[in-house]
Amino acid sequence: MAVTPALAVAYDGLPDAVVVTDAAGVVVVFNAVAAGLTNIDQRAAAGRHVTEVLPLVDERGNDWWEASDPGRRLPRVTGQPERRLTFAGPAQDHDFNVTVRYTRDAGRLVRIALCLRDTASRERIERNRSDLVATVAHELRSPLTSVKGFTATLLAKWERFTDEQKKLMLNTVNTDADRVTRLLTELLDVSRIDAGRIQLRKQIADPKAILRRVLAGKIASGTAGADRFIVHEDGELPEMWIDPDKIEQVLHNLVDNALRHGAGTVTVVVCGTETGAEVSVADEGEGVPESNASRVFTKFWRGASRGNGTGLGLYIAKALIEAHGGTITVGRAPSGGAEFRFTLPAGAPVFT
Repeated sequence: MAVTPALAVAYDGLPDAVVVTDAAGVVVVFNAVAAGLTNIDQRAAAGRHVTEVLPLVDERGNDWWEASDPGRRLPRVTGQPERRLTFAGPAQDHDFNVTVRYTRDAGRLVRIALCLRDTASRERIERNRSDLVATVAHELRSPLTSVKGFTATLLAKWERFTDEQKKLMLNTVNTDADRVTRLLTELLDVSRIDAGRIQLRKQIADPKAILRRVLAGKIASGTAGADRFIVHEDGELPEMWIDPDKIEQVLHNLVDNALRHGAGTVTVVVCGTETGAEVSVADEGEGVPESNASRVFTKFWRGASRGNGTGLGLYIAKALIEAHGGTITVGRAPSGGAEFRFTLPAGAPVFT
């Protein structure tokens, strides 16, 4: 198969490493990504046998080309599913996930295409899944143990407790059940974010009213006293076309983060801008080191001494703000603690 300049450019534009050989295994295409992954010059690869250019072995040390010979001979075999193979490079070995496709003409093999993907991204996904499972298990264990313990105690010894004691235990069960519900909600949100399926139900809403509702909830639940908060409302806001539930979730996450990981007074400022609104949430704790500022909004980040929590709240907040077309940043507050600041464009209804 002759490779024209146009065809070579097309292969070089592919995001994956691609190697194409003729039926005998002689390399006819070795695209730029393959050259980058293997550190092999494209021009040196063309015209040589694939086993010389790209020696691949399976987990048992068997040569891939020899082991796949029976499949190449069978006219109905169209390729090989993705499998992990090791490239015995000149400097060091490297693992790839390799997919093979055969092109046949009336059953006769005419071309072989290999697609190579670095295993690092797959391993990173697997680590993230393991981290998620470990985090969920850890976060669920404590509240579920509490719920189980208190309910079992009440069922077994109901008559022995006073009304105040029963109320205290039931309040604890209710609080821990809310904690489990929040965790499950966070996990569902993360799955939607990762799948690109965030749905906004925008309507005219007032961020100031949403903030007052969030703070009132914190005070009513006993999470913090009213004296813990300072609220500044600067200027008039334009008419805001936002998803009130999502913005309430963002404010809840930011305020909860300040209460849990910060210290002292939590100062919330809401002000209008020419294009929308700006909100900042600041505490008087130790703040976020500048070296960690870029990691704060990543999944599972909790810092060296961030205490309990899934490390998902800020990740979700960032995704929801960006879904609104806004931005969110972290810096140092005037009081020395952490200050999270986000902007929201006013927006407008979308008519279809």
